[in-house]
Amino acid sequence: MLIDKIRSQQLAKKKPFILVIGDLMIDHYIWGSASRLSPEAPVPIVNVKNESTTLGGAGNVVQNLVSLGAKVAVAGVIGNDASGNQLIEILESEGVETSVIIKDSSRPTTVKSRVLVGSHQLVRIDREISEPISIELENELADKLVAHIESADIIILSDYNKGLFTPGFTQRVISLAVRCHKKVIIDPKGLDYGKYKGAYLIKPNRKELAEAAKTERIKNFADIQSAAQIIFSQTNTDYLVVTLSEEGLAIISQQANKLLPVKATEVFDVTGAGDTVIATITYFIASGFSVEESCELANHAAAIVIRHVGSATTTIEQIIEDIENNNSNKLLHNSL
Repeated sequence: MLIDKIRSQQLAKKKPFILVIGDLMIDHYIWGSASRLSPEAPVPIVNVKNESTTLGGAGNVVQNLVSLGAKVAVAGVIGNDASGNQLIEILESEGVETSVIIKDSSRPTTVKSRVLVGSHQLVRIDREISEPISIELENELADKLVAHIESADIIILSDYNKGLFTPGFTQRVISLAVRCHKKVIIDPKGLDYGKYKGAYLIKPNRKELAEAAKTERIKNFADIQSAAQIIFSQTNTDYLVVTLSEEGLAIISQQANKLLPVKATEVFDVTGAGDTVIATITYFIASGFSVEESCELANHAAAIVIRHVGSATTTIEQIIEDIENNNSNKLLHNSL
């Protein structure tokens, strides 16, 4: 039983060491009220009431791993600016190792500012440069990563298409991990999945899979399987795990395919659910669970976070509770 296996893993008190390499950014929220239009242009005047900042991009994956109990190191490229300093402060306050984050004076730290009135987002303002990083930065980061890849239990590449994962750098990291017998889990972006060749598991959503496989639309499970074969031919990956929003997860491999129905009974906000899924899958694979077991647990984790507004995280205890509630509901339904 999964709960017993989780309890045994907790009793062992071994925290998996997970290396996250990814596009790091700050999510900045400006909350206010608006009751009149500007005389200067037909736009609302927002009276700012509150502001908040949190980690975005790969940082949300990191926070999910920390919440689950993993030991985490994070690598990436940020700007040499106040936002970059703030990003590192947040990470270090959560016990995350940040020695493999490089500051680049030629680009700003990515900041996404959202102006919200009530629950309505009026505008989003992005400060970023998403051009590919230089070969000099690739070399510096790759050299810094060697020791961390050797000591990590597993590696996540969290790609938000912000210039970090050039084909050369991505292949360099995966090749080094493979030589060290470490599994690489990919949260992909863009159309070039060939750069992920050699990864153990790739987790696109339905739209990302359709775009990468260059198919018009994915309507059903058969379409997912067909598109997956195209990705397998490009990447030689062992597993594709496709997130399907309200339909759950699809696990595709060369040996077997499986659809896991969604566990959520209520859906308020799917923001960040993909980050929760990849963090949970990686955490449990690193803890000795099978891919199928890890995906089952990730499905429960996603069900928990989408009941909250905004990006959220979950814990092992909450996952256990969700499994128990789900099992109780099944028993009740079967008895009726």
